[in-house]
Amino acid sequence: MRQLSILSGKGGTGKTSVAAAFAALIPSKVVVDCDVDAADMHLILDPRIERREAFVGGKAAVIDTGRCNGCGKCRELCRFGAVREDFSVDPIACEGCGVCVWNCPENAVALVEDGSGEWYVSQTRCGPLVHARLGPTQENSGKLVTIVRNEAKKIAQERGLEYVLVDGPPGIACPAMASLTGADAALIVMEPSLSGLHDFRRVAELLAQFKQRGWACINKWDINPDLSDRMEKEAGTMGIPVIGRIRYDAAVIKAQIKRLAVVENGASPAESDMRALWGRVQNEIG
Repeated sequence: MRQLSILSGKGGTGKTSVAAAFAALIPSKVVVDCDVDAADMHLILDPRIERREAFVGGKAAVIDTGRCNGCGKCRELCRFGAVREDFSVDPIACEGCGVCVWNCPENAVALVEDGSGEWYVSQTRCGPLVHARLGPTQENSGKLVTIVRNEAKKIAQERGLEYVLVDGPPGIACPAMASLTGADAALIVMEPSLSGLHDFRRVAELLAQFKQRGWACINKWDINPDLSDRMEKEAGTMGIPVIGRIRYDAAVIKAQIKRLAVVENGASPAESDMRALWGRVQNEIG
């Protein structure tokens, strides 16, 4: 079993488009959508949910109005403005720090588990998918990424699947680190723009910190060939070879409108490039 994590330095580079194409091309795998803050793999794979689990990301304060004497100590100490004038707690503003709990003279405040979202095990036309949904304003997505990634690994082991295909989150924060954990290799999806170049550098540094081998591909390379050449050269100097280029192609959007990966929607330039890219990744990952 091998884990391949697909990452990007910024949103909108085409990371999920590449991951969806690989999901359609790899016969023996479980797909895991680790971009839990803005999950969208389900839009392409059209999953049928088979299992649903609650996710608790942390705790929030609750005030027992029967015991509260209205002294205002909690409002005075709360740095997040989460305690209202009527001494109820705004669950969105509350960070669960507990300062109100420890300083209430009447012991009227308690921290209770705060439901943050759900995670799912689903079946799709491309095989099993593990994915999640965070509630509005909810955080602790790194913890949720770890849960869905571990569940995907468990499914792969139980079913004898060859790959865990991770559609990771953009950026370099905790969710990206969690999606890299345990990976055999990473593929960074770049786009030929200055912001794309700067954000690629950050992800490349993250891989270096993790001592993680990886490669890169340039999506929509032909919209700026000169910058694509520059990015490929710089990636090579950072020890991350560019092993594929994907042409800008309206066929990608047409496929997505049908809830398909581009490789499922007939021949096109991007379809050919995606197939070639997967062939190179397959050869490299061993």
